[in-house]
Amino acid sequence: MAVKIFIDQGHNPGSINGGAAAHGLEEATINYQVGIYLMNFLQNDTRFAVMSSRVSSTQVLGTNSATSLQERVAMANTWRADYFISIHCNANANPLIRGSEVYVYQIPSTAAMLARAVLDAITSEIAIPDNQVRANPNLLVLRATAMPAILVELGYLTNSEDAALLRTKQFQFAYAIYQGILHYLNLP
Repeated sequence: MAVKIFIDQGHNPGSINGGAAAHGLEEATINYQVGIYLMNFLQNDTRFAVMSSRVSSTQVLGTNSATSLQERVAMANTWRADYFISIHCNANANPLIRGSEVYVYQIPSTAAMLARAVLDAITSEIAIPDNQVRANPNLLVLRATAMPAILVELGYLTNSEDAALLRTKQFQFAYAIYQGILHYLNLP
């Protein structure tokens, strides 16, 4: 039986739940492309079934931030995914803050173990600081999903070093997430 992975490419293009932007990059665009690369890795591996929240780069989910998030959760719950992976980019008023981090509803948990495997793979594949696995029970996509859910913050758009990685290493970020999933599931 295939492991069902739901990929949520966080945010939308445009102003409805649009996400961050800096250094000429838009979060929704990066999230979408990394999600497509990850979906391709998983689709080419017969051990997985995969579904994504955004099927085109122009797709807008919901009519505001709340309904956008609710729609993503409903899609994963209706499909009965085994795991939910939401892809994001971070932003901070301090341009020196950088690194990858992964959020989960609570620690310890199944999601936290998956998050650690994914973060380890990202930081070994890409030269980016490890900002740890963190609990954030306020995030709807972590709180309302019926399966273990992680929210991956690939890096900070507001940091010039991270922005360069987010611009040029989208394929590598997706490959690292895929490798983290394999490691977590003990699959060769």
